[in-house]
Amino acid sequence: MTAVPTVAIATRDGSASIPLLGLGTWQAGGEEVYRAVRTALDLGYRHVDTATMYGNEAEIGRALADSGVRDEVFVTTKCPPDRVGREDETLEQSLHLLGLDRVDLWLVHWPPHGEDGSLRMWERFVAAQERGRAVSIGVSNYSADLIDELTSATGVTPAVDQIPWSPSDHDPTLVAELGERGVVLEGYSAFKRTDMHDPALTRVAESHGCTPQQVVLAWHLQRGFVVIPKSVHRDRLEANLAAVGLQLTDDELDTIDALGS
Repeated sequence: MTAVPTVAIATRDGSASIPLLGLGTWQAGGEEVYRAVRTALDLGYRHVDTATMYGNEAEIGRALADSGVRDEVFVTTKCPPDRVGREDETLEQSLHLLGLDRVDLWLVHWPPHGEDGSLRMWERFVAAQERGRAVSIGVSNYSADLIDELTSATGVTPAVDQIPWSPSDHDPTLVAELGERGVVLEGYSAFKRTDMHDPALTRVAESHGCTPQQVVLAWHLQRGFVVIPKSVHRDRLEANLAAVGLQLTDDELDTIDALGS
């Protein structure tokens, strides 16, 4: 199996590597998410994304513990925006449920409401990183301007911005803005936000003998965007992982980029 490529993200003292392809777990719970995570790890996934709001951290923690590869897995969780003032206890609960001493990436799930809610939460994220409870810290659903506010106030820039992202959302300006700030773009809902019947996409898929979904994933990987498709079915988990071995041409990448224009 072709190794999943990685990209560097900022830590307190340097950088760490995040696999560009991970397993999303939104709307998956109970034994279903346990089996999905176990299957994904058995297949070779080494990146799992969850959140306090998903209510599945305990099952994911159990899957990690039973997998035999827990120390190899990059784990992301997220703090709900309504936990301003309760960030520390939220993280400790996540770590307890996941069975971890520290999380690889902790994200602010959405910008908190209130004039200074976002800054207050980010200050606690910075403190958690300083305590070693989160290796990297970042945000989700933030604009570049909101990221600048956090950086200006604390001197610490989010390592990652997890946002809705797909070929249809491709925005070179946003890509450049995040890149200039050293922020890694991580996308979610890649399949949901893509017209899989778009002729440009289906032509590329046909030329490689693969599915449009695999083309979408390969585009993310080759452009350096982290992507976390969710599935609880073994065949789809296998198909998504197989996209790692798909190599698109520069012209094909440009064609897919243009779907966002």
